[in-house]
Amino acid sequence: MSLSSAQDNRFAAFRHRSYVLFFSARFLAAFATQIISVAVGWQMYEVTGNTLYLGLIGLFQFLPSLLLILVTGTVADRYNRRLIVGLCMGLAALCAGAMLAITISGAFVPWLVFAILLVFGIERAFMGPAVQSLGPNLVPTEDLPNAVAWNSSSWQAASILGPVAGGLLYGLSAVVAYSTAFAFMALGALLIFLIPKPQARTTSRAISLETILAGFRFIFAEKVVLGAISLDLFAVLLGGAVALMPVFAKDVLTLGPWGLGLLRAAPGIGAIAVALFLASYPIKHHAGVIMFVGVAFFGAATVMFGLSETGWISIAALMLLGASDMISVYVRETLLALWTPDEVRGRVNAVNMVFVGASNELGEFRAGTMAHAIGAVPAVILGGVGTIAVAAVWAGLFPTLRRIDNLEAPTR
Repeated sequence: MSLSSAQDNRFAAFRHRSYVLFFSARFLAAFATQIISVAVGWQMYEVTGNTLYLGLIGLFQFLPSLLLILVTGTVADRYNRRLIVGLCMGLAALCAGAMLAITISGAFVPWLVFAILLVFGIERAFMGPAVQSLGPNLVPTEDLPNAVAWNSSSWQAASILGPVAGGLLYGLSAVVAYSTAFAFMALGALLIFLIPKPQARTTSRAISLETILAGFRFIFAEKVVLGAISLDLFAVLLGGAVALMPVFAKDVLTLGPWGLGLLRAAPGIGAIAVALFLASYPIKHHAGVIMFVGVAFFGAATVMFGLSETGWISIAALMLLGASDMISVYVRETLLALWTPDEVRGRVNAVNMVFVGASNELGEFRAGTMAHAIGAVPAVILGGVGTIAVAAVWAGLFPTLRRIDNLEAPTR
């Protein structure tokens, strides 16, 4: 591939105006979410000093995705996906406003924060399948892998800038942090509504138990998809250490709020470097093996982070962690987009969002409860070892996934 050809291919998805608006809105929403995450986590630990509450922050955001799984995907497949995403971003802005209000009024108490996070989790439960299904409707199939890479870059860029901004803004005051999050969420909603209504590709079949469960049936029948999303579930469920970063920033590494922002940003720095590379030079061969290797390195980097007592080593470990995770995310999301028929895309993505939520939010709950029981450092180290084991076991359980060579749509 020539340099000019690589440059042209790198920005293929941005030839489409609808995708540009979509990309920008997702970035703003992800940026705001990161600010809220840093601010709520630090504020909760500062007020309560309880690591269990840090785990509960993730649990309350995950439960709606699990409890509403049969509803959210069906909604995304039957109704205007653009409208769903826009309304959900608007509701997220209101949640940021609610956190702002209880901070200003001095009413910050755990149960009220958890109530707001529960609403935040509900909007994310509906937005997840809709936003994942809307993206492929905005670009032609040949530009979809490029769009997937840039979608990941958007999220990872927000993961770099958002935590740093969250830490700096929280250092000024929690009011400034939540106000910024509110403004970004509201702007993201506006950009979504500026997207021209995409061509409807949704199902018109009557709602029945059969149609509601179609996503589950597809996933369990398609072993490549099942293996990819379940690998992410168990790997990040065990290896996730995000919930414990306030503990490491304050007690282990003594870095303070600004240092917490750096720790939260470090995985994104590694991830976006890999995502930008993949946007120009996508994986051509041995995609399955590369994904499993990426998961194993994710676990090893988690162990390295848990063992470190030095700030720069911890940041380097987290950068490696993010780079490794980006490889597996890129392969998994591309496979999911290409192998899933559009008529069930919302329902399949609803199940995927539960798996992702379980790996992230429920993983935070796992980390918080383990840290409460045995300490933060052992909880992170044991989780990383578990992730390496999962990569090895899944490579044996899903040989078809391991043997995937290129990231192209299957012939049906």
